[in-house]
Amino acid sequence: MNLKKFLLVVIAAVTILTSQAQNRVPVFKKGERAAFVGNSITHGGYYHSYIWLYYMTRFPDMPITIMNVGVGGDCAWSMEDRMIYDIFPKKPTYLALTFGMNDTGYYDFYKENAQQLAENNIKRSYESFKRIEKVLLEDKGLIKVLIGSSPYDETAKLKSEIFPKKNEAMQKVVDFQRKAAQENGWGLVDFSRPMMDINQREQAKDSTFSICGDGRIHPDNDGHMVMAYLFLKAQGMANKKVAEVSIDAKKQKLETAENCEVSQLESDGNMLAFNYLAKALPYPLDTISRGWGNRKSQADALKVIPFMKEFDQELLKVSGLQQGYYQLKIDGQLISTFSSDDLQNGINLAKFPNTPQYRQASSIMYLNDERFEIEKRLRDYAWMEFSFLKGKGLLFADNQASIDTIRANWDNPFIRGNFGVYEKAQYPEIREVWQEQMDDIIRKIYEIAQPVNHLIKLSRTN
Repeated sequence: MNLKKFLLVVIAAVTILTSQAQNRVPVFKKGERAAFVGNSITHGGYYHSYIWLYYMTRFPDMPITIMNVGVGGDCAWSMEDRMIYDIFPKKPTYLALTFGMNDTGYYDFYKENAQQLAENNIKRSYESFKRIEKVLLEDKGLIKVLIGSSPYDETAKLKSEIFPKKNEAMQKVVDFQRKAAQENGWGLVDFSRPMMDINQREQAKDSTFSICGDGRIHPDNDGHMVMAYLFLKAQGMANKKVAEVSIDAKKQKLETAENCEVSQLESDGNMLAFNYLAKALPYPLDTISRGWGNRKSQADALKVIPFMKEFDQELLKVSGLQQGYYQLKIDGQLISTFSSDDLQNGINLAKFPNTPQYRQASSIMYLNDERFEIEKRLRDYAWMEFSFLKGKGLLFADNQASIDTIRANWDNPFIRGNFGVYEKAQYPEIREVWQEQMDDIIRKIYEIAQPVNHLIKLSRTN
């Protein structure tokens, strides 16, 4: 290779590494206050809650706060308006910003001048973002991450209507987000293209499949789990084990104890026992359908992403056992029966929801879901304030004029649907109690998440 070619290769390599460094997504640190700012996909969706659940179970000694700052229907220009009233008052140290679904419009794509209208919408989104960018750049201490929106699915064979070339317009929004992240040294997570790849792959087998939900816009729980997976992967969390224990039973020797402590190891020809104290918990996966479409659960995401392999490995490997079958008990409770070959190859305890540590993690999952439901009420209140009352000159008035204005617009199904929450949340005392309830739940979660010692025992059985 001559000198000129060598220099070109070096320059290209440096450019790639610099680009990757600029787009690296920082991990959350202890005490972090992360605000996820977005539209209805953030407002009503679970991806940020699933991300927090990972940190709750994986880093029990590192409390953080993740805040839902989504408002249904938002575009970049309405997020710009919310910054002073809704975003910065939460005192975030970390801000993840996503937009694009509503910015690009909907029924404009049916019109003759659809392309021009789309370009106008993209331009407006870009100009609003540039004003947001200017404000964010002034806050030097705030960590900034841009998220490319989950896609609009035009290809699934569903009953819902299709807005042709909408997703193409959304990609242009993602493109200018990527450029801004590179220029500013901010983190970037692109939900769009990986989720489109999943759709393409799965639709080749089932034309009705969509990771974006029945309406092509709002992912179900499986889609939100995919989004959480992509965010955690961008943070570099893949291939970090919950724990790993490797034992040579014949030699009564501990060979590996990763992210855990093993003590009081005992073994004979037919039995192996030890105390096991892991520093993390397996990631629990909800099998109940919740959210927008109520069709798919969080656990359904495992069909399309290798989450268990990359993020949820609690490994137990035992070599040197006599050939045969062994009952695994944890704290005296039968978990399952395995062959000596299975144990030598290694079993993933995170796959078994009946282990004490998985049940410990499940209690955290359900408490986190309770916290999510309370927070969702506060976001429904925010929707009424920013998407309706602000335009009537009644932002945070929360008085009889607000109630009368809402009732005068009762034909609007969104206003009617959010009135029940608003009727309570208009009172600051109610919002204060809801926040206190969330704070109590979070404290309880981190209390429950602390490591617990378990007795693991393998006994040979016929």
